[in-house]
Amino acid sequence: MTAKSKLMGAVAGLALLAGATAASAEEVTVGYFLEWPMPFEYAKVMGTYDEEMGVTVNWVSFDTGTAMSAAMASGDVQLSVSQGVPPFVVATSAGQDLQILDVAVSYSDNDNCVVRSDLEIDKMSAGELAGRKVAVPLGTAAHYGFLKQMNHFGVDLGSMEIVDMAPPDGAAAIAQGAVDMACGWGGSLRRMKEHGNVLLTGAEKEELGILVFDVTSGPAGWVAENSDLVAKFLKVTGEANAMWNSGAHKAEMLPVIAKDAGMDLEATEATISTFIFPSVTDQLGPKWLGGGAQTFMKGVADVFVQAGSIDAALDSYENAVNIAPLQAASGM
Repeated sequence: MTAKSKLMGAVAGLALLAGATAASAEEVTVGYFLEWPMPFEYAKVMGTYDEEMGVTVNWVSFDTGTAMSAAMASGDVQLSVSQGVPPFVVATSAGQDLQILDVAVSYSDNDNCVVRSDLEIDKMSAGELAGRKVAVPLGTAAHYGFLKQMNHFGVDLGSMEIVDMAPPDGAAAIAQGAVDMACGWGGSLRRMKEHGNVLLTGAEKEELGILVFDVTSGPAGWVAENSDLVAKFLKVTGEANAMWNSGAHKAEMLPVIAKDAGMDLEATEATISTFIFPSVTDQLGPKWLGGGAQTFMKGVADVFVQAGSIDAALDSYENAVNIAPLQAASGM
């Protein structure tokens, strides 16, 4: 099965599921990633979300943002924290009515592709990737970054064997020598780097317009019906981010975050140090939800169309962003 047919099969399923009934607002199920340490996990462990929202908050972990989209389409999950923009774009382009509610994290240095060490391929010899086998989690931020990097280096995608693999599987595959390159993030990316090298740094990727950030997302209908709950959720998240960003609570928060993320302290600190958690004020500004994110999503969609990964992009992604709950949260 081709990479496109796999991805289009997934998004077709999302479109069919989009009308599914959401769970009762007496409890809320939230998707997140393991090995992806973030300040919200401190509030999660402390029970702050349940207390502030007045409902039971259930948490379920995922391997990819595309799986988050499917769970939100089926009604099994109402909110997803740190969903990558590319899987969000794939879902909305396929007709799933999702909305971005905040900017969860920016992390250009923590999402990348790694080339197996013994191949001795770097950015000066990247053309040698033609014909190689690569593990890519399709429809994710890593997939978008892979496409942009291969376009930059002039590598013909048609010559490559692209295998759809979640980052943990990609890390195992490159360790075993089963693939020549693997793309991913977080703990999986760290393990990939034990067996290879990146082609471009985060700063070099940003120069090419490869922004890497995640969002909190949810089904538009559920968000509209539960706007106050959503605002309270975003308030707790924003306060946890501000607590972390202050630098005064690191000793208190880091062990809790590490345990919840399923990581040791050293790995957690190494990972979270590469993350930026924008303030609510910054998120509502022009760089992010005030226009920048909408423009960026259109660019991501157009790249996916050009690569044959999705059939068509929306004319605009303006309606895929809902800043009302975040604005409400900022005034709470």
